[in-house]
Amino acid sequence: MEEQLTQKILKKVRQVEVRTRHLVDDTLAGSYHSVFKGRGMNFDEVREYVPGDAIRTIDWNVTARTGVPHVKKFTEERELTILLVIDVSHSGLFGSGDESKREMMAELGSVLAFSAVRNNDKVGLVLFSDFVELYIPPKKGRSHILRVIREILFFRPRGKGTDIDQALDFVNRVTRHKCVTFLVSDFCLPGDYKENLTALQPKLRLTGRRHDLIGVSVTDPRERDLPDVGWLTLEDAETGEQILLNTGDSRIRKAYADLAADQHEHLRSTMRKSGIDLLELSTGSAYIPPLIRFFRSRTRRLGR
Repeated sequence: MEEQLTQKILKKVRQVEVRTRHLVDDTLAGSYHSVFKGRGMNFDEVREYVPGDAIRTIDWNVTARTGVPHVKKFTEERELTILLVIDVSHSGLFGSGDESKREMMAELGSVLAFSAVRNNDKVGLVLFSDFVELYIPPKKGRSHILRVIREILFFRPRGKGTDIDQALDFVNRVTRHKCVTFLVSDFCLPGDYKENLTALQPKLRLTGRRHDLIGVSVTDPRERDLPDVGWLTLEDAETGEQILLNTGDSRIRKAYADLAADQHEHLRSTMRKSGIDLLELSTGSAYIPPLIRFFRSRTRRLGR
């Protein structure tokens, strides 16, 4: 039985590898490469000065020795560290269509991991619920990436809730050098949503200063609009709290949609005030086009 489960897991990982590699090679390769800068510049060679070269790049020692102006040429240090910080709380299990939020997060994580390894970058993984469930330190190589994907797809969390503050604390403790950090979550927070999100803002701002932090929000269409199907029981996957609603009442549906829109706008506002880029995705919709648009928009804004 255990051997059959292992074979099933390996088969699923290979399927994701094939699909995501195809997406990366055919669609995302250039976008990913252009949007993230390396940590610095490496010396490449010395060549003769040509009009238009910056004066500050002149190598005065070589110039004095040869009697001809020479400049130092540098190339960008491309190697980066990518850290995937993925929410595995129980609210991610929800999906009104063929795909749950957790499944979309997993495939997105796989695409980002293969994009990174294709560019010779290191990839690390943090899975969190109401505590940090798993940490895989950043490394390179196909076998490492396959392990990361396996954990994203099949890890079984012990916690049910969501504690983003604790996850960011962990990231700031274990990562000494600046890295590109993708915070992938549905941002379903317990208690008063606006109050808790506002309280998270200082930690987002701090992590954004230390790292290149990018928020990725994954939602489901039914979290924004209720269908007209009569009486419906809604259950909070993280707390177990239930509420009975009459979805046949248009006022109830409107109040639900207004609340969801208000919370969503507060998330956008919090990220903006924290200086954090936000990529918004939804189950039931292709994620590659908005991912490419996000990369291109970020490249233009940062002047790269």
